[in-house]
Amino acid sequence: MNALQNWFSGINLDRILEWLMFAAAALIAICVHESSHALSAYWLGDDTGKRMGRISLNPLHHLDPIGFLMMVVAHFGWAKPVMVNPYRMKKVKNPKLGMALTSLAGPVSNVLLALLFGFLAELVYTIYRDLALAGTIGPDNFRYYLARFFYVCFVLNVSLAVFNLIPVPPLDGSKIFAIILPDAAYAHLMRYERYGMFILMGLLFLGVLNQPLSFLVGGLSDGILKLVTPAAEGLAALF
Repeated sequence: MNALQNWFSGINLDRILEWLMFAAAALIAICVHESSHALSAYWLGDDTGKRMGRISLNPLHHLDPIGFLMMVVAHFGWAKPVMVNPYRMKKVKNPKLGMALTSLAGPVSNVLLALLFGFLAELVYTIYRDLALAGTIGPDNFRYYLARFFYVCFVLNVSLAVFNLIPVPPLDGSKIFAIILPDAAYAHLMRYERYGMFILMGLLFLGVLNQPLSFLVGGLSDGILKLVTPAAEGLAALF
């Protein structure tokens, strides 16, 4: 009995809560990101993703189990890629432009989610802070944990938006960057797409991307918070 009590006492519940928050935030971000790829392709005339059920917020349509586990544990992972056919995008004349627009939709969706969750985090935290200072609620009030969850969602979406814009296949940035490349160079780049994930893992392991990613994530986070904080504090004052 004592051994069982010691085992339970050794569990870091706050750490488990952080994992659960991150897992839930990742589910939201991945579903919206991947659905945005499929939806933008559909708007441009290609219904490949729609026919495969990828315009959906159902996580089962998007998750790669190993990729999702890696994202939760190591904060680096992947989802099932959305299949698109740029040659069916009749609303754009250049297939590379169609692919670039479809690829851009993913990071843009994460930026929009970051705006939403940044606003919600500031709103709920401001309300919680004012109530806590007034002595109305304690430090472990539900509002505190809700603000933490919204902030995790905010940071994750900012990070995904920035990371996916790296111009290395198979990330979205490679398709966006490819619009300025000649067709021969683009075809040459795509030949190495299968090795892109290993290149990214190597760069991350060596720490090559740490400084530029931190700079970009920090800059985008600060910009979004400066934009949403005044509105959130103004709305919080009404409660």
